[in-house]
Amino acid sequence: MSSLNLDDFTDLIERPDGGTRRDAEERRARLAVPPGALGRLDELGEWLGAAQGAVPVRPIARPRVILFAGDHGVAGLGVSKRAAGTAAALVREAVEGASTGAVLARRLGVGVRIVDMSLDCDPAELPADVVSHRVRRGSGRIDTEDALTLEEAEAAFRAGMAIADEEADSGTDLAVLGDLSVGGTTAAATLVAALCGTDASVVTGRGGDPVDDLAWMRKCAAVRDALRRARPVLGDQLQLLATVGGADLAAATGFLLQSAVRRTPVILDGVVSAACALVGQRVAFRAPDWWLAAHTSGEPAQAKALDRMAMEPLLDQGVQVGGGTGGLLALPLVQAAAALAAELPEVEAPL
Repeated sequence: MSSLNLDDFTDLIERPDGGTRRDAEERRARLAVPPGALGRLDELGEWLGAAQGAVPVRPIARPRVILFAGDHGVAGLGVSKRAAGTAAALVREAVEGASTGAVLARRLGVGVRIVDMSLDCDPAELPADVVSHRVRRGSGRIDTEDALTLEEAEAAFRAGMAIADEEADSGTDLAVLGDLSVGGTTAAATLVAALCGTDASVVTGRGGDPVDDLAWMRKCAAVRDALRRARPVLGDQLQLLATVGGADLAAATGFLLQSAVRRTPVILDGVVSAACALVGQRVAFRAPDWWLAAHTSGEPAQAKALDRMAMEPLLDQGVQVGGGTGGLLALPLVQAAAALAAELPEVEAPL
């Protein structure tokens, strides 16, 4: 029996300030650039103002990338081009600054925090600050067994909450949420299918490193079998994460919900973060008002999740690689919206 009451989030999470948003809209109507001329940038600027409770909006001064890492036992079925238990290589690449996300973060001057929740490697192989929150070594094979025990799911969820608090306390004013995992898209597809009531084939994609037809069929079968195990626990989101999620997904869900409590806006990177957001929406219906979808990754589960949350991605560049890449590509657009909303001059009203 978990001691974590997810229902508390419904009371703790409020929407971004509606009065401030109206003030932002009124200020926008007075700017020299005609209303509508900036397209969606106007909406972004007003959303940020409401999230900050400030008009004019403040510049985004301390964005931060948060990547939850883990290995998923279902990868052993050959559902990914990467071998099972090799997510640590993705983490090392990111730590060394050689991943796409690390390159973009360096270019943009954004800090990256990598959190090992369930990598299948010796913790001594990675920096101490990366492995300090690990819950277990690898998650279970979700088509035949639970990814986690309920106690492990709670520990991972609470770790995500703690990281959200640490980031808010340190001054992070916008987070980019991503993942570094092998098998994570299979778990994400299962969560989305379960929450949206769809079949496995509707949500199963080919992953960030696209697999061939045979591997896609294996992935569909894994999602189908995992769905049978997910449906009986749909009413308990923590148990759902334990059954067919994983420690990295549980932590990301906890991070998203606690970030909404702390009024920290979050950009969702790809299908894994979108699936966690969908779980978060089931927990607290106002929480998605604090999140933005960065881009269209091509994964059908991501499209399904975003549609269910009425989120429109900011970009569509055909980027399939994860690790925060899509979120970082969208970040300058959000920063530009903040700058324009804050710095464009107002037109003096006629006498």
